[in-house]
Amino acid sequence: MVELKQKEFSFWNAALLVIGVMLIFFQSQSQALEPKEILVIANGNVKTSIALAIYYLEKRQIPKENLIKVRIPESEVCTRTDYVIKIAIPVRNYLRQLDPMEKQIRCLVVMYGLPLRIDTPSSPKTQTGTGEAINKILNDKSSSLDSELTLLRLEEHYSIGGWLPNPYFLGFQGQQLEIKKEDVLMVSRLDAPTVQIVKRIIDDSIAAEKIGLNGKAYFDARWSDPGSNVKLSGYSYYDKSIHLAADLVKKSNLMPVILDDSQELFKENSCLNAALYCGWYSLAKYIDAFTWQRGAIGFHIASSECTTLKNANSQVWCKMLLEKGVAATLGPVGEPYIDTFTVPELFFGFLIQGHLTLVECYMVSTPYLSWKMALIGDPLYFPFRKIK
Repeated sequence: MVELKQKEFSFWNAALLVIGVMLIFFQSQSQALEPKEILVIANGNVKTSIALAIYYLEKRQIPKENLIKVRIPESEVCTRTDYVIKIAIPVRNYLRQLDPMEKQIRCLVVMYGLPLRIDTPSSPKTQTGTGEAINKILNDKSSSLDSELTLLRLEEHYSIGGWLPNPYFLGFQGQQLEIKKEDVLMVSRLDAPTVQIVKRIIDDSIAAEKIGLNGKAYFDARWSDPGSNVKLSGYSYYDKSIHLAADLVKKSNLMPVILDDSQELFKENSCLNAALYCGWYSLAKYIDAFTWQRGAIGFHIASSECTTLKNANSQVWCKMLLEKGVAATLGPVGEPYIDTFTVPELFFGFLIQGHLTLVECYMVSTPYLSWKMALIGDPLYFPFRKIK
């Protein structure tokens, strides 16, 4: 993972947040996502994609008409031309013909069988140095399919290449941004190495909601907490964020919290009954340290941990976490640069407050769109739901 220190690519400078700020933020938000506000996208060329979509509609009581079938070759990578013609235009046309007084779609669900990544037409040669890295970003027109779909309403009237600030991200609240909230769709993916795992993700999410997500929370930092009076960025910011996430979960009294701030990663078979997890940095090499509780949520901060969900030989964290038992995870489909990763204390802080669904927690904690990140899981998942 690369850290950039140029001003135009530096991380937001907002203060590290605490529970009190989060509670104030909740009061200004609309009601949590509802089933009728979801549009499910399946690949009409893949029978299992359609079958899984129907299974999800039934399990979550999503209206049957909230399913669109697009047709695109079954592959984890597609060209931008195929994305526009075979996915973006059909979905956009569906949204246009809806009566906004009767139906409002706020979230798209990308099903198993659809591409994971939109490729760059002609990738530039690899260069070294921060200046060259910035140029590479501006020429990088690849992104996760899901992140690109968030801006579907804009009809691509935005810059393709490099990331765009997410107006839902808490760190950008109060700033004038190029993109407005009403232009953005939330997107989550129901995908995994196998059809059986996708069904298990759906079933586990619903089951965990009924009894609450129980177990232990594991957070794997690399350095000791530097305190609150230190200006942080890049790697040090995210390490501190892991500390803050652990502290928020601990203060919630929802479950025991184990925080390791040594240089070593959690050792194999050392994390029993894991319900929540966040750590770094083992590049494309999953460490089999965990036994996962039903409905577990976790992610690993490292480059390209969601480049594939189907390659049997791959050890990337998203794929392996799903195979081993988590119900939700997230990660980048390519080099994201550290400043664009989902922020741990925001993601887990909102999650445990129980007022927002999984996809809403992801949206308020992920800084940039039209870029590399993808969320895998049931967007309606509500493991700690609180009824107002």
